[in-house]
Amino acid sequence: MSPDSPAALPESAPAAALPPVSLAKPSANPSVNPAPNPAPNPAPNPAPNPAPNPAPVTPWHELAAGVASLIQAAKAPNTLRAYRADWQHFSDWCAARTLPALPAAPETIAFYLADLAGQGRKPATLRRKLTALGRAHEAKGFASPASMRHAIVSETLKGIQRTAGVAQTQKEALLTRDLKKVLAELPGGLSGRRDRALLLLGFAGGLRRSELCALNAEDVSQNADGLVLALGRSKTDQEGAGAAIGIPYGSAAAACPVRAYQSWLEHSGLQTGPVFRGIDRFGRLQDKRLHPASVARILKQAAGRAGFDETRFAGHSLRAGFVTQAYLNDASEFDIMRQTRHKSLTTMRRYIRDHTLFRKNAAARLGL
Repeated sequence: MSPDSPAALPESAPAAALPPVSLAKPSANPSVNPAPNPAPNPAPNPAPNPAPNPAPVTPWHELAAGVASLIQAAKAPNTLRAYRADWQHFSDWCAARTLPALPAAPETIAFYLADLAGQGRKPATLRRKLTALGRAHEAKGFASPASMRHAIVSETLKGIQRTAGVAQTQKEALLTRDLKKVLAELPGGLSGRRDRALLLLGFAGGLRRSELCALNAEDVSQNADGLVLALGRSKTDQEGAGAAIGIPYGSAAAACPVRAYQSWLEHSGLQTGPVFRGIDRFGRLQDKRLHPASVARILKQAAGRAGFDETRFAGHSLRAGFVTQAYLNDASEFDIMRQTRHKSLTTMRRYIRDHTLFRKNAAARLGL
């Protein structure tokens, strides 16, 4: 007899272990209790339902490949490239000193930080490397030796920051007056029209270099007020929810982003695909979109032609210029962040360069 059968229950089992019995309420006249209803005929057993087809089982190697692909997609490509380079550099450093890189000891991480600091590496670079090393260990199932929970790591980094300082060198913001000088020196031809549209859209939109280069003609629409840019994935929108920003007409034709964009499309013949593309030395338009690094190169060359020290500027100067100029012109911080899509007020304020030091300065009210 099966041990799961009710008959296998021991006779000595306590009553509490048995299911309670339901008693019917007796009749008011005990002698006239109604006869019990006859037991109903048992219903025939229904035909068993056919067993459903089992769901197909995905092979393990396909699941593993899918998870690996999703993990890769969790970080921006630039971040992944930086992590790989950081890990390779640390592995080579450990190999040269016969130290294990995986897993590494917290003491090894501290020695590595001290060595890099002695080479002049900035604290911001060291913090990024710590993140990369921690992720590499966690991906292999090891606890991170680069965590700030290890006193030798956190105290070493604090000492580096106190010694070297934490202020990052920032490139100069390109303000409206300087941008107009730069635009006036752009060459003619197709490359000049492209560069004008690129610089003005980047400035008026407060766009990142990656956003400029990712822009497709299908992402840009026009109405009576100007252009509407439908932006996709970006640094602060890794899930790709997207955002729409407006680019209004400028008051002067030479510095109008809308007219510059229209002129670029008209002369390039572009209708679909990447808006900003390479142009070869013969003036022929290429199919491939510009790389974000090209934005800095184009801006530096244009600034040099206008008589500026091109080392003062970088691709980020357009975005920083938008924030700084808008702030100088009394735009609200809310309106600035709506255009730049900053999530943090603190981060946005870092873009406001030294041009604002004397604006609404409390020292001017001291009566000196």
